Amino acid sequence: MTGTFSADEVAALTLGESFFLAPGERECPSCGARRLRAYVTTPANARRPTLVSYVWCGGCGKFVGTRAKHPEGLIFSDPLALLPADERRELERTVTGFLAHLDSLWDSGVLPQTFTAA
Repeated sequence: MTGTFSADEVAALTLGESFFLAPGERECPSCGARRLRAYVTTPANARRPTLVSYVWCGGCGKFVGTRAKHPEGLIFSDPLALLPADERRELERTVTGFLAHLDSLWDSGVLPQTFTAA
């Protein structure tokens, strides 16, 4: 991984269709490759309904992570949800290792996630 997206690149990520509506890959605002990917999860220890999002490019390696209020009624698949807590912590120990694992899930067809509204 090569670092975080610039402020202008992050702004470009907010344009177009939501990953919730169209969860597939899209064009990276940094390198132009169609390898921009997203993964969302809910932290087990959050005191409020929280959604953590990771958006990264499997081509150039840039990424951004955000925390936001979990949209009411949003239900999604999470292939990492059933991992034991210690395995999950080890996986998330480094951002680069975590995103490499997520890339492998994309490449094997486990990701992208599916989203529905309750």
